[in-house]
Amino acid sequence: MPAFIILGSFTDQGVRSVKDTTKRAEKFREMAKQHGASVKDIYWTLGQYDVVSIVEAPDVTSVTALGLSMGMAGNVRTQTLPAFSVDDMAKVLSKVK
Repeated sequence: MPAFIILGSFTDQGVRSVKDTTKRAEKFREMAKQHGASVKDIYWTLGQYDVVSIVEAPDVTSVTALGLSMGMAGNVRTQTLPAFSVDDMAKVLSKVK
């Protein structure tokens, strides 16, 4: 299943309710399941992004719907990156001319 890295930054609302961030992470896991995705890891970070998650989803449409659903809650803004394993990258490189 394709992997995606989701980078999250707290909104003002998200910072005001930061004590609930671990509870929101569990809701995120549940929301991912509803979109046919699974959350492999969640990390809270320092720097430009506050949260980083690794998600497997059936396709880009599913992970986009997940990101939009998260955004509707108003606690985090996200940036989603497709991620490539070594095997995936080998397939990509085999097509490079």
